[in-house]
Amino acid sequence: MRHSLPTPLYTTQWGEAHVGDSLELLPLLPPESIDLVVTSPPFALQRKKEYGNENEDAHVEWLLRFAEPIRRVLKPTGSFVLDLGGAYQSGRPVRSLYNFRVMLRLCDEHGFHLAEEFFWHNPAKLPSPIEWVNKRKIRAKDSVNTVWWFSKTEHPKADVRRVLVPYSERMQKLLQDAASFYRPKKRPSGHDISANFANDNGGAIPSNLLQIPNTESNSSYLRHCAAGGVKPHPARFPEKLPSFFIEFLTDPGDTVLDIFAGSNTTGSAAEKLGRRWLAFEKDRAYLAASAFRFIDELPADDLQTLWSRLRSDALPIAVDRQQREMVLAETAPRYAAKRKP
Repeated sequence: MRHSLPTPLYTTQWGEAHVGDSLELLPLLPPESIDLVVTSPPFALQRKKEYGNENEDAHVEWLLRFAEPIRRVLKPTGSFVLDLGGAYQSGRPVRSLYNFRVMLRLCDEHGFHLAEEFFWHNPAKLPSPIEWVNKRKIRAKDSVNTVWWFSKTEHPKADVRRVLVPYSERMQKLLQDAASFYRPKKRPSGHDISANFANDNGGAIPSNLLQIPNTESNSSYLRHCAAGGVKPHPARFPEKLPSFFIEFLTDPGDTVLDIFAGSNTTGSAAEKLGRRWLAFEKDRAYLAASAFRFIDELPADDLQTLWSRLRSDALPIAVDRQQREMVLAETAPRYAAKRKP
């Protein structure tokens, strides 16, 4: 990856993880060098979280500071996918509009196009907010995040054929015996459903409602955090969420960036899909632990040693999943020779 970023905290075959404020790191990237920015920032929650969040109005203004730096680094065919959780106004059973304000202002003031809105339904999400759902029982459980897909132009790179979903049971029966199961006809709406409707295209086109439970419990990341005595990031989104957009909106070898990397779920998804990736995260401890996502197995003592080195060493560590080892780069020239162009 050609850029003027400082030395990364760690590297993998496909990516680099950098500690720092994205507002300071984004200007160091070449213009029009990123194919996809996909991220989930800290939400505008009323109850203060340990990983940092702003109040509603300040949160909107803070998020908008990233708009122009992101536009600058995105390729003309690139996309910006932003996962935003909903919230209630403080002390009131009334929804906040902050996520919609972010969407409108990104389009109206910063020139982004809303390519499509998605909704991530997490059926495993606990009932919240407690005051209105559990105690007073006057609101339903909040289990859907808005996920805005923005683009620089009206025609960003996208191919829905890469993210097809399994056919329904009814469709599978139709494909097995279309002649006896279905007769082409014009619907009352005027749509002419031809016999081509019964062709097997490898799967059905997905909807913009993504039902993905956030129930990570036995991933290598959590297992290694537990074995190494390291506290995991408290707000992780499921890997299937960034994977969907990476497959949908990029080609193998493209570059994916997460500007609020946290435990680097996005980088892990990109690595498995053969995309180059960059991860920016202010909290060095969280980013250090995220290296566990790229390791198959290591003894607990080695995990603790690795994490300690990532917390303190100035030189990068190369993570090699296949060899299951960590190699500390001894000199900058040696590191430069190892970097993937």
